[in-house]
Parts: sequence; structure tokens; C-alpha cells
Amino acid sequence: MTDSSPEAIEHYFSASPAGEFRTTEIQVSLAGRDFSVETSGSIFSPDHIDAGTEALLRTVPEPPTSGNLLDIGCGWGPIALTLALESPEASVYGIDVNERALELTRRNAARCGVANLSVSTPDDLDAGILFETIWSNPPIRVGKSELHGIMQKWIPRLASGGSAWLVIAKHLGADSFEKWLASEFSDTHNVSRAANHKGFRVIQVTRAN
Repeated sequence: MTDSSPEAIEHYFSASPAGEFRTTEIQVSLAGRDFSVETSGSIFSPDHIDAGTEALLRTVPEPPTSGNLLDIGCGWGPIALTLALESPEASVYGIDVNERALELTRRNAARCGVANLSVSTPDDLDAGILFETIWSNPPIRVGKSELHGIMQKWIPRLASGGSAWLVIAKHLGADSFEKWLASEFSDTHNVSRAANHKGFRVIQVTRAN
């Protein structure tokens, strides 16, 4: 993620942001359809779908039609909602540390007519669930140690043959992040650069065994 505003940084670290929870409506296109969704200044990219998420959604292949699909750091929901809209028979999960983000994703799922999306904090998600795919614009500005911890928690939750698709801005260390992923998961996963789009790298991590 590339937003360095105070609201975005607070989003990364705060489960309960300070201040009044005020929402606004924006118009977006998700899975080829137009929707009105709710956002808030207390979460990441409240005014539009950010460039990194846009790069991911434009370049990632269609998600599996069934199974469990995960969005890490769902914010107001653009990735999780896209997964749910494109794979209505799948079980989609959106996780975030920010309670306002979770509430907005719930509201936006209702607005978009989505019934197959569950949202929760990372700790509240059933530890036994494995995922056919993970899509994420991970919170790069939490710092390297925290980011690596997120990957170490969720990449092993891929089902055999499942892939994670991660978008990182080139100028925020995409190449070094890709190298770290390849080293960290060398025994169990294959890591490759799937796409380049407007200054962003989309990295694919596939469970090999």
C-alpha cells in the first residue's frame, strides 16, 4: 500500500481508531459492475480504489470458483468483494485489524448483494481453514518485520496447489520482498513475478506440496 497519510498509518496499527466514525459514499467498479459503497477516513484509501489494488485486480487471473478465498487487509472491501462477486459459490474471507474496516466491508457486502463473504480480525478466523487463493495488497508501511510476520502466518495456510497474489509498489521494495518470499518459503512454495503494472509488481506464491 502506498498511502502515508495519518489516517492510513492509524489504520495499519489501530483496532479502534480515534474520532467519530463518519462514512461517505463513493462510486466504484467491481468485477465489471458499478456499485455505490461506504468508506471512511479512518481506513486505507477512502476516496477511491488505490493504484496498487487496481493493479492487482487488473492483472490477477480469475479466482477459483469454489473453496476458500482470502483477502488479507480488506479495508472497505474492494478485493474481498471482487472475489465474492466473481466466485459466488466460494467461501470468501476478508480480514483486517481495524473494526471500522470490518464494519464497512460488511455493509458493502450487503450493498453489493454478496452473501458469501465473511469478515473478521485475523485472530478470529478459524485456524483450520486452508485457502485455494489469497489476494492481497499488504500493508507495506507496517514495517518489514510486521509484514514478514503477516506472510509467515498466512502463506502456509494455502492449500496444496493454491496461490497467493500479492501487489507491492516497486519503489517500496517489491524486488527485495520478492527475494525474501523466495528464500523464506523455498522448501514449500514457488515464487515468481506474475505481472508489472504502472510501477507495481504482482508476485505469485504457489504452494508446491
